[in-house]
Amino acid sequence: MPDISNTPRITLHPHTRRLRIYSGDTLIADTENAIELRERGYPNRGYIPKEDVDMSKLSTSPTVTHCPFKGDSTYYSLPSITDVAWSYDQPIEEMKAIAGRLAFDTEKVTQRVGSRKTS
Repeated sequence: MPDISNTPRITLHPHTRRLRIYSGDTLIADTENAIELRERGYPNRGYIPKEDVDMSKLSTSPTVTHCPFKGDSTYYSLPSITDVAWSYDQPIEEMKAIAGRLAFDTEKVTQRVGSRKTS
């Protein structure tokens, strides 16, 4: 087993492909500007800028959680799916790049990764 003691727990990477989020046939988000957050022990997550999310389809959930590595999160729900996405509006300093972006629970929605849009 490799020694991971010196490996950062969380790393951020520009997502190099188009990322779309669907609930059924409904497009919720479509971006080419996601940031991929890789956290040891968890699935990779694409953090999508709010301007690339149809926020009119989401409502703020009463759920709030705290992560010692990212900060306090706000959750969002679709009418038929509770806590489908979350955002760190004021993350800790090392995670400032994900501020104001949404990550989606890919067990509750469909994430499609594809090539870049054509002009």
